[in-house]
Amino acid sequence: MLATVFTPFIFPADSIPPVIIQKLQGEIVFDGIPDEPAWQLTESFPFITHSPVFGNEPDEKTEARILYDEKYVYIGAWFYTKDPSKILSTSKLRDEIKPDCDWFAVIIDSYNDNENGMSFWTTPAGLRTDMEVFNDANGSYLYEPLNLSWNTHWEVKTHVNEKGWFVEMLIPVSSLRFQEKDGQVTMGLILIRWIPEHKSIYIFPRIPNEFGPYSMWKVSRAQDVVFHGLASHKPFYITPYALAGVSQLNELNEAETDYEFSRDQKLDAGLDLKYGITSNLTMDLTLNTDFAQVEADDEKVNLTRFSLFFEEKRQFFLERASIFDFKIGQSNTMFYSRRIGLDEDFNLVPIIGGVRLIGRKSGWDIGLMNMQTAKSDSLPSENFGILRLKKRMLNQHSYMGGIYTSRLGLDGSFNQVYGLDAVVRVTGDEYLKLVWGQSFENDFANKPLVLTNARYFVNWERRWNVGFHYDIFLSGGGPDYNPGIGFQRREDYTVYGGTFNYTWMMPAASPLVRHGPELTARDYFSQSRGIRESAMLGLHYLLEFKSLWQCYFGPEYSYENLLELFELSDDVNIPVGNYSFLQLTGMIMTPMSQPLRMFLNFEGGGYYDGQVLSVTAMPSWSISSTFVLSGAYIFSKVDFSRREQHFLSHIGRIKAQLMFSTKLSASAFIQYNSGSHNIISNFRFRYNPREGNDLWIVYNEGTNTDLTREVPNPPRLAARTVMLKYTYTFRL
Repeated sequence: MLATVFTPFIFPADSIPPVIIQKLQGEIVFDGIPDEPAWQLTESFPFITHSPVFGNEPDEKTEARILYDEKYVYIGAWFYTKDPSKILSTSKLRDEIKPDCDWFAVIIDSYNDNENGMSFWTTPAGLRTDMEVFNDANGSYLYEPLNLSWNTHWEVKTHVNEKGWFVEMLIPVSSLRFQEKDGQVTMGLILIRWIPEHKSIYIFPRIPNEFGPYSMWKVSRAQDVVFHGLASHKPFYITPYALAGVSQLNELNEAETDYEFSRDQKLDAGLDLKYGITSNLTMDLTLNTDFAQVEADDEKVNLTRFSLFFEEKRQFFLERASIFDFKIGQSNTMFYSRRIGLDEDFNLVPIIGGVRLIGRKSGWDIGLMNMQTAKSDSLPSENFGILRLKKRMLNQHSYMGGIYTSRLGLDGSFNQVYGLDAVVRVTGDEYLKLVWGQSFENDFANKPLVLTNARYFVNWERRWNVGFHYDIFLSGGGPDYNPGIGFQRREDYTVYGGTFNYTWMMPAASPLVRHGPELTARDYFSQSRGIRESAMLGLHYLLEFKSLWQCYFGPEYSYENLLELFELSDDVNIPVGNYSFLQLTGMIMTPMSQPLRMFLNFEGGGYYDGQVLSVTAMPSWSISSTFVLSGAYIFSKVDFSRREQHFLSHIGRIKAQLMFSTKLSASAFIQYNSGSHNIISNFRFRYNPREGNDLWIVYNEGTNTDLTREVPNPPRLAARTVMLKYTYTFRL
């Protein structure tokens, strides 16, 4: 029975007594039909409407129960539906949850640290999706505090009938890392049901929808649940792989007079190992690491003079990636895993192997990684080391920590970085974040108190998206600061600014969920020169409808002080000088609950001494539960009429997914970039009978589209690869 009274959300989360999870009594037949008597020996968790109007009783009867024994945590769910013909299931693909189908999610904060969570999702089709939640789900429409590529071992089965759809989940205890104290384990729990037909989210516990777009993932508001006598199981998995393939390449010769064709066959093998050293520490070992099945990056157009950030897609670096997170505002970070195994042009660098240790010891979250790469055409053989530590302090929502990274080349080069950070919940929803760090490399003298090689960040934020919200900061990096395994968009600067908005939550009778204005300001100065380099001031308005339409639009003023020539392309550049210009920017998103949906982003107006129009359209069409089409088109046009220079770029991509079952799928991906005059094609076939067992067949091809753009003329075929890869996990 539930050993608590569920208190309304207005009380602090820490004051709500925990729920005692009952141990399994009897047997459960794992068939997706939770009709065994054992389920009825415990109470269902009480769901409440999260959105569109928080606090309403659910329109559809919803029940979920949890039991456990020494091997598994069992989750049963009953999703009754008045009209079962309205149950939507538009995908069978592993690791895909879409808003145009019914789904159920379980979020577990296994360490009860109020910051990180593991999420297990399913749909009426019984697909498996798992992901990590980090940074207490503090994100925005442009920044997801979710790691959708994280995977672990678990199983699910579902059943659909005339009453609704039903779920049984088995989560192995070995897949949950936790700490035991005085014979009991405390975790955080969130349960979510999404019904696209009603555009409604039901949730347990009572988490309001007033923390922004990721309110329902907010693990600091999770319900504490207690397991008595739950003992940790140390996972021990060995996953070898075998790979065979053939590649063809047309490459310019050393004299640059002609292209030479080469053909190469590849037979390879490698190994991944996961072992639970203690109940709280897990080691991962990888040898001859391979990422051949990873899909290509989406092409982007860069109309700024600063670096673009690309997300990590490689599985080894995605698992528990949040423990290594060391963000310093926007995409800047002291650890960027794409520095390992890729050069500056994103060419592959062979990874000999590496080790990772993650877990918790004496209240400290620990992340340790060491990777060794082989020599490549552009880089020496290098060793990469990362140590990340975090510990809660002052209260349940504050922490302090640090990071250390090293990058050592066999040619004698080195780069070392340390960083210290703290997030303090000052009061209520007021948070202060402090970051300090320095880098040291090659012959640079070790001067720990100077600013030239330092990085700092001070941020005060109100984490509440109703009424007045603000996020103000001061940040900077010295001219000699260089995070060897990190990412920074720009160098040698100090910036201060913030975001201020006011949001009104609307009553049930209104077509709107929320709306309000947002003011954003940034002011950048060069540290070494002491002059203003850039400034930005934007005023936008957000409209979010109960129908799930969303739009965000407004004017944006920019100032740029170019101290050197800005080359937009080979034949388009912007001269040194001061520029002020005004643009209109915005975003429109159609209801994501519909089979056919669209995301549209645009900016237009002034651009230095010219004009710009940039439009990104991303449609998606769920034709059925077995076939989905999606794509993107990015149009960018810049005119400098007075200087008779023009820039025009088209990027188009289309992706087709065919899902025969939850275990068998195929996808095709084609991408065109007018700037690089090429087409990239990718076909992937995957058979995934269970977690850790995969058969991949992958075909990649690069095609040149403009054969007269340079001398010597490039051939039509740039490169082609056909690869077969098989992995099998032994569970010891």
